[in-house]
Amino acid sequence: MERRARGPPRPREGAHPDGRRLARQRRELPWVRVDKEYRFDTDDGTRTLADLFVGRGQLLVYHFMFGPSYQAGCPTCSSMADTIDGALPHLHARDVTMTYVSQAPLHKLQAYKRRMGWRMPWASAAETDFNFDLGYSRTEEQARDAFAPMLEGEPSAGVESNASSSGTDITGYLTQGPGFCVFALDDGDVYQTYGTTARGLEFLMGYYGVLDRAPKGRDEGDGSQVWVRRRDEY
Repeated sequence: MERRARGPPRPREGAHPDGRRLARQRRELPWVRVDKEYRFDTDDGTRTLADLFVGRGQLLVYHFMFGPSYQAGCPTCSSMADTIDGALPHLHARDVTMTYVSQAPLHKLQAYKRRMGWRMPWASAAETDFNFDLGYSRTEEQARDAFAPMLEGEPSAGVESNASSSGTDITGYLTQGPGFCVFALDDGDVYQTYGTTARGLEFLMGYYGVLDRAPKGRDEGDGSQVWVRRRDEY
């Protein structure tokens, strides 16, 4: 993959100095050209990664945990989608497309999207290596190897709860991981410009910023995110 340092024009930044600094550092990361061709199943048929930009110059991809063995999307990922779904028109106004990508077949994603009442585009990577190449999906064998200590011991309450809520076993649940990747389209070529996972995804959980200003804060104790449910399950 080709790396380059050139990026898009820098937008005006927010008021917080630390936030400005981090935003600038993210924009200054080298761009990595995506040479491999990926094809996704979408509501509009088979589409390439470049097609997912839908005519815009920037693409944000959330890797939503919904694997082939899942019967429903991960509750935590679902809470993030609730936060972002209403922001889509504002992102589009700034030349940004945001889409969700999961490893489950398209018909499962479509049914779950209808249940949750979401509007965001959601593509299936079931027929491509996209999620595997970026490190957000693994086979069950790879999951057993990667999480052997957890599987041989006692999984965390959060993992057990989310696996059960997603309609799969713990190994099946752990075949997927959450992630956020950013791409740019330049002269017909697609470049990855940024990616993050785990605690780096909290900016997508808008309710945390609100809870942080409540008298009890997040009030999670040692059970981070164990309390999170789909919005129709509280």
